[in-house]
Amino acid sequence: MRRAGLLAAALLLVVAVACSSTGEGERRTGSASADVMTGTDAWAPVRHNMVERQIRARGLDDQAVLDAMEKVPRHLFVPRPLHRFAYADRPLPIGDGQTISQPYVVALMSDLLELDADDRVLEVGTGSGYHAAVMAQLAAEVYSIEILPSLAVGAETVLSRLGYDNVRVRVGDGYCGWPELAPFDAVILTAAPPSIPRPLLDQLAVGGRLVAPVGEEGARQELLLIVRQPDGYTQKRVSYVHFVPMTGQAERRFTPQDGDGLQSCASDVPAEGRR
Repeated sequence: MRRAGLLAAALLLVVAVACSSTGEGERRTGSASADVMTGTDAWAPVRHNMVERQIRARGLDDQAVLDAMEKVPRHLFVPRPLHRFAYADRPLPIGDGQTISQPYVVALMSDLLELDADDRVLEVGTGSGYHAAVMAQLAAEVYSIEILPSLAVGAETVLSRLGYDNVRVRVGDGYCGWPELAPFDAVILTAAPPSIPRPLLDQLAVGGRLVAPVGEEGARQELLLIVRQPDGYTQKRVSYVHFVPMTGQAERRFTPQDGDGLQSCASDVPAEGRR
């Protein structure tokens, strides 16, 4: 996996509420929309300013991540009445009590994953699909799980319309991960569990990186970077954050007899199956 530059010396207190094919070795450059493809995208200067003022200015300088953030039309992943706020330095509501994270948080978490062009990513918490689209520019395949059917279907619709054919969305409880497709080179959570679900750690490849907010609802949360080693895991605290809580099995308190809740993992279905 590629090595990103170190973050700026002082990590910012970040607030985030949440939430096609190419030649071998090349970055993904999936289409973003008809107007983007034809060069008539009126939002392009706004995205450029977002990247320069909100992301690069805060010390993130990996060009692949910056390019991905500048390419993906964020406004198409928020409700139409909020288009004019899409590139502001803030999270926005997307329905069902969920939000799309502020741009800097999306860039920071993507940067921490250090994605390579041939990587396979598991995302827990599809939301609007925006973060999946950003990672689809950086990795070979993105597998995303959303517990709310309405959000999963909406995200799959937008991603498909924009040409992100290397993203697959399914409805289900992300606590269980996607075991039949494991291991993954990277795992990302866009909602905060009290602790990292064991199935997600198990599905991370050796050398893989997991990025997640962790903490109780209403309490201080930390953004963690976990790397799987041949003999275990290393963990780094990156920053304090505030995300929506992870729902489903992550809300339960399991005993050793529960086996981490694996016996009750629901049978998931693709998002298109819930239309």
